[in-house]
Amino acid sequence: MHSDVDTDVDTTAGASWRPGRIDGSVLRALVDVSADGLAVLDRHGRFTALNAAAAHILGLPADDLVGGAAPFDTAEPSPDRPREDRRRTTWPAPDGRRRDLEYRLAPAAADGYVVWFSDVTDALRQQGRLTAITRAASSVADVGSLRATLDAVAHEVVMTANIAAVQILAIDDPREELRVLGMAGFGDAAEFTERLSACRRLGARVRFMDAFQGGEPVVVLNRKPAIMADPTWVPLHAIMGYPDWDSFVSMPLVVRGRTLGVINAYYLPGEDPGPNSLAFLEAMADHAAVAIDTATLLAQSRSQAQLDERRRLARDLHDSVVQQLFSMRMQAKALRAQVDRAGADPARVRRGAEELAELSQNALADLRGLVFELRPLDLAERGLVDAVRAHAASLEARTGLVVDVQAPPSLELDSGMDVQEDLYRIVQEALHNVVKHARATAVGIRFTEDDGGLVVEVTDDGSGPGVSSEGSGGGVPRDTLGLVSMRERTQRWGGRLIAGPRPSGGWTVRVTLPAPGAAVSAEGEAGNR
Repeated sequence: MHSDVDTDVDTTAGASWRPGRIDGSVLRALVDVSADGLAVLDRHGRFTALNAAAAHILGLPADDLVGGAAPFDTAEPSPDRPREDRRRTTWPAPDGRRRDLEYRLAPAAADGYVVWFSDVTDALRQQGRLTAITRAASSVADVGSLRATLDAVAHEVVMTANIAAVQILAIDDPREELRVLGMAGFGDAAEFTERLSACRRLGARVRFMDAFQGGEPVVVLNRKPAIMADPTWVPLHAIMGYPDWDSFVSMPLVVRGRTLGVINAYYLPGEDPGPNSLAFLEAMADHAAVAIDTATLLAQSRSQAQLDERRRLARDLHDSVVQQLFSMRMQAKALRAQVDRAGADPARVRRGAEELAELSQNALADLRGLVFELRPLDLAERGLVDAVRAHAASLEARTGLVVDVQAPPSLELDSGMDVQEDLYRIVQEALHNVVKHARATAVGIRFTEDDGGLVVEVTDDGSGPGVSSEGSGGGVPRDTLGLVSMRERTQRWGGRLIAGPRPSGGWTVRVTLPAPGAAVSAEGEAGNR
């Protein structure tokens, strides 16, 4: 595009070219068939010529654009602000949408400029969607609460350029109230579920229920005006009227063939949901569904582990305290018979009383141990390390096992009581496995710090997992609920559990918890006695 092109004014539809002094028909043809926008600007940054692709990208006829200000920066470069090869700007299209343009600018004759540009709006949005999907996947893998995870997913959806607000809803029964598990882009929506129930009682048609029951996306254009004009939606007008939105999409949350809820997206005015946007929402819905399903499975597994722990405590209570109390009852009856007998031997009565006192002392010690397992009072009073030491001393007294607890004097636990109780339970379970399976004589419990995180290691000198039910040594027992419980407690705080035999003999359980704000992979190799 040079000022000495020799031709008449080009009247090709969608293009505008000024005449010059030399024949430039071939150059003009190449410019006009280009899929990229090409334009000439004067020294004031106004359009003087455009090809058909440029007019199409900008959404106006070329004749309407000539003489108008271009959106491109024509300022001369400086040492502090060098000119980039490719720059970006935005253009307000006639349909109300803002287009993202990438361009190159070069000086031309007569103090003007030549600019090449293309529309990168869809590419940038797709890049943003892929980034949001990656962030959402990382959030789902995190160990935070389900609400925090799905709030993060909703936030990532809203961060895309064409969505104003998002809700993630779990629905167990269409006849019951739903649960809001994630939300972004709304103002004060604390009473959303109650207000929605009021709308349903007034007869409002809730379109996201169609998505939930049908298992297919529901797309409703111009939904906001219809809701704001519908008297059955009055209870929700204050909430639904806050975001600047127009069209609506409800995407079902489907995992393993079950629909768990929906993700509702409220689109900005003029931003109709297209195929790429729906594909993005579907990917985010998959992440949300996996998060909900995982949380449900973990809750069920945790309940099973808690039930198994209660059963174990009941067995221990029966095997120790109940049997000792039975023996005490029999001993007391024998003493009474001796006292009632004429000419009772005082020495024999004394021995019986001493045996009864010993039985009661043992029963009391066992009962205190079981109560401590149910509620480790020392944990709140002394802290984790001293609570473990108290439990180790109790275990030594009951079993004869030598338990050595080591922790550096500089160790500071800034974690909350929930974290410390989970670590205490992990150590407790590991010691229980040692007593039950390892045939060990000594156990070492070591607390250390690693990159600001905490490492707890329980090591014994036993013979490994023990003997399987078939009689072959080294087998892994079928009951792995103890390991499941330890792993869940570790992963709850973003930690890693490794359990298995040592090359030198014995068994090690190693728990690593990250420093606050850090992340440790939840995957680990684990075996179980």
